[in-house]
Amino acid sequence: MKTIWDNLKESLINTFNSLGLAWWVEIVTQNPRCTYYFGPFLSSADAKVALKGYVEDLEAEGAQGIIVNVKRCKPGTLTIAEDLGERIDRKVKPVFSGLM
Repeated sequence: MKTIWDNLKESLINTFNSLGLAWWVEIVTQNPRCTYYFGPFLSSADAKVALKGYVEDLEAEGAQGIIVNVKRCKPGTLTIAEDLGERIDRKVKPVFSGLM
């Protein structure tokens, strides 16, 4: 169950993100050549706490040459696969397309 603070924090994060003031973890890997964005976070401290798990997951998947940066930004794409020349949108998409 969410507390009042959780709801307030979520609202603040959404507001900060819409203004480009939220904090994000940017992870660039050399192999594969990708850029990943994780967030948004209300503070750089929150982002730094979370980044360890993201790095561990990428290492477990075999990523090499990992460079991490915590910064304020508003990424348009959450995963950029430079090796494939693709931008991958990790957002959840609805299962139903509305077409019958």
